[in-house]
Formats: sequence, structure tokens, C-alpha cells
Amino acid sequence: MASFTNFHLLPPAPSSWRARVDRSCWLALLLVISLSLAPARALALTPESPAAPVAVAAAAAVADTSTPPLAPAHNFVAQAARRVSPAVVRIDTEREVPRQAFDPAMLDPLLRDLFGDPAGSSRERGQGSGVVIDAAGLVLTNAHVVDRVDQVEVTLADGRHLDGSVVGADPVTDLAVVRIKAPRGLQAAPLGNSESLEVGDWAIALGSPYGLERTVTLGIVSSLHRNINSLGFADKRLDLIQTDAAINPGNSGGPLINAAGDVIGINTLVRSGPGAGLGFAIPINLARGVADQLRTGADVVHPYLGLQLVPLTARRARENNRDPDAVLQLPERDGALVQRVLQGSPAENAGLRRGDLVVAAADQPVADPASLLQRVEASRVGEDLRLKVVRGNRELQLSIRPAALPRAS
Repeated sequence: MASFTNFHLLPPAPSSWRARVDRSCWLALLLVISLSLAPARALALTPESPAAPVAVAAAAAVADTSTPPLAPAHNFVAQAARRVSPAVVRIDTEREVPRQAFDPAMLDPLLRDLFGDPAGSSRERGQGSGVVIDAAGLVLTNAHVVDRVDQVEVTLADGRHLDGSVVGADPVTDLAVVRIKAPRGLQAAPLGNSESLEVGDWAIALGSPYGLERTVTLGIVSSLHRNINSLGFADKRLDLIQTDAAINPGNSGGPLINAAGDVIGINTLVRSGPGAGLGFAIPINLARGVADQLRTGADVVHPYLGLQLVPLTARRARENNRDPDAVLQLPERDGALVQRVLQGSPAENAGLRRGDLVVAAADQPVADPASLLQRVEASRVGEDLRLKVVRGNRELQLSIRPAALPRAS
């Protein structure tokens, strides 16, 4: 178009010569237009021409640069559960229990024919959860899951059913170790550090509640160092992790894990009735130490003083002392008040009396019975444990040698 415009701006030519020039110019212009359009028509009409593969390749290159849509990312709960799930197992148990005798009034021959012989025993089935802590075939669970059982079957995460046997159990901490027979391809769970927990941390419970395998529930750590005695279990020694992650029957013995997928506790209790929804787990640091003793087949030894204690605060002591009918005057301090000394116990041998207030143990302050129990649990059987005791208006230094806690018959 630039040439055509410039051409029209030239000076006018004579008529005859101008006609010839006009025809020549038009012919030249048509020739230029034809030549410029010819490659386009050739490209459009002949797809097998060399230009066509180049165009197709260019289009494919553009298509390849578009990234496919990403699948939705799984959240941290799914990732944490995936890390531990291969080590979570279901434990089915059977035990023989004496059959309850019929009322003598029902021992009519006809009734005996209908109901059978009242003598003998029956088989009782139970179910719980566990977690593999050693790929050689060791499973950690609750002692109450395998209490007095004579048959154990372990169902692995991949669906295999294997026989198991109870290596050892410690009722005081409600922990037990089960050995799987002929294990192959087991994966042990990663164990974390329960001492690093803080209230508000994520807590994820895994197990088989009500027989429903591979169940995962989410909550937070609601409280730490919850003494089990305050929950009505006087025969246990535990400071528990409290969580609002749903823990139901069948979850017992399963792992409580953190957001990273490390086991931080072993599920053991759930509150029913008023306040239902609170669950409790044994800290994994305690469970690891107990499991190391149980796996050898040895009994777990717990130091024992032989005291029954109640918490005392200075305020409560002042209220008692103002009462003219008070049985005895109490030291107006915080500590663990001796309510009873068991006969023949290390406490009696050390000279402790009812009404004594223990305010320190092993040079550490004692604010309540739970803190004294921690000092006792950290002591050694047969070795001296120093106690600071307030008796009336005097402070006494006593030395006591813990004995092994008697096992329940």
C-alpha cells in the first residue's frame, strides 16, 4: 500500500503514454498481490506442506505449557494418620469365666433340661486396640485389654490375623506388651516426647472403637498431668493426658498422636455420664519405660511408702483450726497430709504418723499428694528417700526406704 500511495503522488504523464503506464502498473500491482497471496492459499489448501507440521508443533507446545489442575491437598490430620496407621492393630481376646450359678429355686429338673447344667464356665470375648512399637512383633496396649485372657488375636492394618501372646502387664500403670507370632513386614510407630506437650496442642486418636477398624478422631490436649486418683482409681499411679478427641470402647490401647504423626500417648480412659467426651491417655514417655521392662518378661517394680494422703492448703488448715470441735490442729501450709499409715509399711518403720504434713521430698517441694507420688515413683526401692515433715510446730527430717509395691492378688 505504501508503493501504491507513493505512485499516485507522482507528476501526471501524457495521455497515450499514461494509459500504457496505467495498464502496466495495474498488471504489476496484480502480480504483486497474487504472489503475496499464493503462499497463504498454499498453506491453507495443502496440510501436508512443510509449514503445516510446524504450525501443529507450535500449537502442541502451547498446549503442553498449560499445567493440569492439582488434586486437593490433604490436611495435616490425614498426613499424620497415614504415618501411624500401618502400626495400629485391633486386639481380640477370649477368656474363661466361671458361670454364675442359678438360684437354688431354679434347680428344678425341667428347668435344668431347658437351661443346661449351671456348673462350669463360659467364654468371654473382648476387644481393644494396640500399636506396634517394635517391628520384631511387640505391641503396646492397655493391661485391662488383656487382663486374665488365654487367647489373643491381633488384626494388622493390612487385614492379616495373627496369634499373639501376653509378654507382661502392669496393672498399676495399665500397660501391657503383646508379642505377635510369626510377624512379617511390620512397621513400628514413631514414638514422640510427651514432656514437650502443651495444652492446646492437636491430639489425634486412632483405634477400633466398637470394632470399627481404622477410626481417626481429632481434638486437642485439654489438660496435662491429670492425676488418675482424682478420677476414682486409687489402685493406679498415673498422670494422664486429657483430650477431647473422641475415645470410645475399643479405643483402649490405641495411640494418641500429635500433628506430626508421633505417638504421644496410649488411650486408656473415657468419661461417661455427665461430662462425657473427655478422654485420657497414658504419656508415651512413661509407657516407653514400662514397655522396656515388660518386654523382658520382668515385673515392673513401683516404690511404695504405705501412706494414705489427702491434699492440704494453708486456707483449709486455718478453717480447720478455727473449728473448736477439730480433732487436731493442722500446720497452716500446703502439702500432703498423712491420713493413715499402713501397718508394717516403710512409712511406719520411718516413724511417720497420722496428721504429719509432708512438705518436701528428695529436696523438692511437695504441694499435694500427686507431687509426693512423683518423687516416690522416681526413687529406688531400698534406697533412702529424704522427707521434710511438719508435725505440730516442728519441722522434721525423716529418712524412709521405699519397698516394692505389693501386687494385687
